[in-house]
Amino acid sequence: MVCHNSATATAASSSNLNNGGFSVKLIRRTSLKPPLHNHNHKVYRRLMGSSNDQTIPQSDIRRDKEDGEGAQLMKLSIGSPPYEIYAVADTGSTLLWTQCEPCPNCYKQKNPKFDPKKSSSYSTLPCSAKECTYANGTGYTSCSTDDQKVCNYNYTYMDDSLTQGVMAKETITFGSSLGKPVSFKNVVFGCGHNNTGETFAENEMGIVGLGLGNLSIISQISPYVGGRKFSHCLMPFDPDHPNDASIMSFGKGSEVSGEGVVSTPLITKDGKNQYFVTVEGITVGDQFVPYNSSWSVSKGNMFLDSGTQVTMLPQDFYDRLVAEVKKKMEPSSLKPIEVNDPSGTLLCYNATTNPKAPMMTVHFDGGAKVQLAPAQTFYQNKQDKLFCFGTLNSSNPLSEGVGLYGSYAQSNFLIGFDLEKMLVSFKATDCRKRSTRAANGASATPFSYFFNYLFSFTLLAILYF
Repeated sequence: MVCHNSATATAASSSNLNNGGFSVKLIRRTSLKPPLHNHNHKVYRRLMGSSNDQTIPQSDIRRDKEDGEGAQLMKLSIGSPPYEIYAVADTGSTLLWTQCEPCPNCYKQKNPKFDPKKSSSYSTLPCSAKECTYANGTGYTSCSTDDQKVCNYNYTYMDDSLTQGVMAKETITFGSSLGKPVSFKNVVFGCGHNNTGETFAENEMGIVGLGLGNLSIISQISPYVGGRKFSHCLMPFDPDHPNDASIMSFGKGSEVSGEGVVSTPLITKDGKNQYFVTVEGITVGDQFVPYNSSWSVSKGNMFLDSGTQVTMLPQDFYDRLVAEVKKKMEPSSLKPIEVNDPSGTLLCYNATTNPKAPMMTVHFDGGAKVQLAPAQTFYQNKQDKLFCFGTLNSSNPLSEGVGLYGSYAQSNFLIGFDLEKMLVSFKATDCRKRSTRAANGASATPFSYFFNYLFSFTLLAILYF
């Protein structure tokens, strides 16, 4: 089993934190803001239909790849002087890595790659370092054969993309809602010299692994931000507002509390660093659909993944859930369309206006119930005039019978991960309003409101009396 003791973290924090947390913005992959405005990462799938469903012959549609257009990018800097990168924020993986020079076999990247020779704070990780042993289910480390004895790594992801390179230590700097950068020294990361995969876009310069495990950025910075905890509030996918930024908070202050909060236990599994939870079933309208047709519930049958847009379900659960969704769709005259690709089957409707989709409630272990509106379970593909259920049937990416809870279903919820209590909490939230408050630095306490009021009253007294 992987040890998750935050005491093994090697980061040294910037003095401006004082054991408090901070927040960063997450930028959608399709953001029009520089340097992402030239992004054109689309994939094409053949539209196919079953014998009972409507078909559109010889037609291609554009749709987002599973970890595609809804992926959230985090801006951070690596090295001294700081070199700015944009990397995918991914709660489904652990390693922080970026493309590094020299890069003889790398995917196309628009901006220059990080050059460790230009950073005064860069140092390779020796094979003798304990961090060189922190492998997990998706990767491994090994020692180089040369005299330097440098720790190498090799990580493979669910979509068969991979990153290979050298484990190293660097200064990592985040922009924050505090108004000034927050830096951490000696953070272990992967300097990737061989990175391939169709899902990487030219503006993505790596991945920020936010999962469990000692190499996760969560574990490495936790001693300096007030604990192993973080939360995020993901914006719902809206093609009309591509610049909407989500918010992620680290450490103290990231707790999810107050009225309407529900929580469910996080489940650990040997050799895996994802955030597993237990789903008992999903209610569609007024009809409960159990996760397993036998009504038995396996602990840790779903994991939360911000780096994947759609939800993926085992075939049996998917079939029963989709059958109920079809019954509840209005108008009932709508004919379903099935979009098939190597990842699974996507249920869509050929509609110029949004049909009336049913409300859904996800039932988690411990009594937590999370209600999902149509905007969190369906998305609109305006270009192809389709309205699609954001759930795929899929051979499970991790093990048989385990599903993936994607970012569509997580949108407009403040979701907190407390890795000390091993709980994940959900609170229905307007993430657009929360993002606006964070951008304006509105994290004021009642005391700060009182002093602001007192200052304003005193100023008025001086001016008018």
